[in-house]
Amino acid sequence: MVGLSAHHRPLGCRLLILFCLLHPGASDQPYPTSNTAGEEALSVQGVRGSSVELECRTGPAPMAVLWSFTPLGSLVLQPVAVTSGASSKVESGALALGVVSLRNSSLVIEELREGARGHFLCQTLLVSGGQVHTAYLYLILTVLVPVSKPRVQLNDPSPVEGVSVVATCAVREGTEPLTFSWHHHMPQGPGEVLVGLSEPRLQLDPVNRTHLGWYTCSVSNVVNQLKSDGAFLDVIYGPDKPVITVEPLGFSEDGFWASEREEVTLSCLAASNPPSHYVWFCDDSQIHTGPTYIIASASRTHTGLYTCLAHNRHLDTHTQTTVQLIIYYPPEGQPSCAVLPTLGGVTLLCTWPGGFPNAQLHWEGPQGIGPSASGNVTWSYTTTGLPNGSIFSCTGQHPTLAMPIFCRVTLWEPPGSPTCWTTATVGDQYIMLSCEWPGGEPPAMLSWLDRQQSLGDLSSSQAVHLLQAQSDLAGREFTCQGSHPLKAPGSHCRLRLEVPQLTVAEPRVSVLEGEEAWLGCALQRGTPPAQLLWLGPQQQQLEGSTPGFILHPEGTHLRLQVRDADPAHHRGTYQCVARNALGNSSQSVLLEVLSECKGFVCPCGYPTPPNVTISRLTYRRQRREVQLQWAIYGPGNLTGFLVQQRASVPSSEAGAWEVAASDIEPESRDRRLGGLDPGVLYAFRILAMNHHTAGYPSEVKTPVDPAFSAYPAVLGAAGTGVVVALATSLLVFQYAARHPHTFPCTETASTTSSSDPIQESIDAPVNVTITVTATP
Repeated sequence: MVGLSAHHRPLGCRLLILFCLLHPGASDQPYPTSNTAGEEALSVQGVRGSSVELECRTGPAPMAVLWSFTPLGSLVLQPVAVTSGASSKVESGALALGVVSLRNSSLVIEELREGARGHFLCQTLLVSGGQVHTAYLYLILTVLVPVSKPRVQLNDPSPVEGVSVVATCAVREGTEPLTFSWHHHMPQGPGEVLVGLSEPRLQLDPVNRTHLGWYTCSVSNVVNQLKSDGAFLDVIYGPDKPVITVEPLGFSEDGFWASEREEVTLSCLAASNPPSHYVWFCDDSQIHTGPTYIIASASRTHTGLYTCLAHNRHLDTHTQTTVQLIIYYPPEGQPSCAVLPTLGGVTLLCTWPGGFPNAQLHWEGPQGIGPSASGNVTWSYTTTGLPNGSIFSCTGQHPTLAMPIFCRVTLWEPPGSPTCWTTATVGDQYIMLSCEWPGGEPPAMLSWLDRQQSLGDLSSSQAVHLLQAQSDLAGREFTCQGSHPLKAPGSHCRLRLEVPQLTVAEPRVSVLEGEEAWLGCALQRGTPPAQLLWLGPQQQQLEGSTPGFILHPEGTHLRLQVRDADPAHHRGTYQCVARNALGNSSQSVLLEVLSECKGFVCPCGYPTPPNVTISRLTYRRQRREVQLQWAIYGPGNLTGFLVQQRASVPSSEAGAWEVAASDIEPESRDRRLGGLDPGVLYAFRILAMNHHTAGYPSEVKTPVDPAFSAYPAVLGAAGTGVVVALATSLLVFQYAARHPHTFPCTETASTTSSSDPIQESIDAPVNVTITVTATP
């Protein structure tokens, strides 16, 4: 303590006293920094590169503050900064700590360096009660270092499957303790998978193909956490033993089979990294290089042993697989059936020679399944109690044929037989065969047969069997065999999958020469997917590129548009055909292209149809229908009428004429036409027709609303009300005069057509009288 008041000393003296008090030892001599009794060192943490503030807790404002620093492992106290309140100074050696500054009595270090680790001493000079005191504060600063970005190091980035691989997570710096975690991301996997914790090394022993992919490591400490870039581990393996697949798929006892003249695809796959190089051999002769070998049209010469050789060029390793491919071909024609009489029975003969392998033939009779054999089959049958009309069938089956082929010998057909039906279940994945023969006592015994092979045990009254839907079921026939002790034994029913069924919009369509014709058909039933197509009069298929024709597919409908109809090219019978894997069906449409009479002369001298004029054309049902009435004038050959309509667009070019009705009897004089859009104004005309041509078109008319009464509204107004009502009436009258077609009116009298049948008449203007009465 010093007795002299600090307020009466000059600044230089005060600094001298400060240094005398705070530096009792000689310069560069050790200064004791250990705490005295009752004093505790405060711990402070800072992060390298950041800022830290060391507070000197002294209570009242000090006269002077001196900060000094002792590095770790040293006993030398180094001055850092001093301040007297009015002025301050930072020692040049403080740059080793960072950017040092004083904020009041606190020491602020920005851009903190690792050299700032150590002990800090804050010495303050205080004046209290007229006495000068010194205070000491010890602080220990710990500088934390963030972890640097880690890097994954692989001792072998492209190892061979089976060896040991070590992945190391390398970190250049960071304050310990450090925490590690490993992640693996496969190239086609769902995402990153945690594969290791806490260790900087990840060992894969032995490595396999599932370890292939990207590896990353994450490192964290109390300051931060960083993740490395991915390191790719490319595991070399293979090739595995190749797997050969054949399409279309057909298994034989020795391998695969395919039908003659069909396309056959052989595919080879062997797991390998890098991918395998494939070479194909047929009977030891190289035929192809690549994973897929395609035979465009199989023939009998393609039968042989096919070998796929897989080669890993990186490891120079090979594997191979061999399969046998046999080309099947069917016999010609169909089975031939004959019957020979024998004592107490008959001998049934069925032959079908040729083909490879031989066709399988089997007999079927009223009492059950008969014998079966390859190429030819004979059945000796006892007919005791067998009624006339019994049917014996010989079924021929071959792997290359989609459906069996039959020949039959009829002896007699028994009265009554089982009832069979089929339904699809579980999203068309299964087909349920159902059969019943009710009314028997005891019940009739039923069983399902496929190619004379039983599909289950005998059932009474009803038999049900499920089949998995497959392409080879197309056209297949299944038999439900029934027997009853009181009836002629051996009664059965059969099921066959159905071909598509379709319908046409109109079986007969008539249009004028030069106009458009529309032919439509729709798919009604059949096994999907089914293809719809149109055949022309010459049985040629009509496509989108066929000149003069446009196809309009719309779901299960296919419409054919014939443009600029020409009698010489477009007249005739068209066929709509529905086709799918089970078969096809067709419907015919007759297209008649009629020529118009020109100048009272019809083509080829045919009689002229009479003239037609529209006598009445009114709206019905909120303008969704019209009622058309007409009359004919003059002689002529008449077989019917054709009504045409089009949208009456107020522009220089009107819409195309469309057929509104064509099946009108010659005795009819009125017709109701529906399907109109209330927001569209339509125009109509009618033509008389005979078997060879059409007459002149009638005048063109637009429909009008039926007549009704409109009562004048009386509005009570005084003064200006009369003027407003009068002005409004004048405006309405002016608008009605300019737009007469927008106001309902009674139908005008029919106008006669001009001498030119192409010229169209317009409805005569309607006189409208509007009366407005105003009451003052």
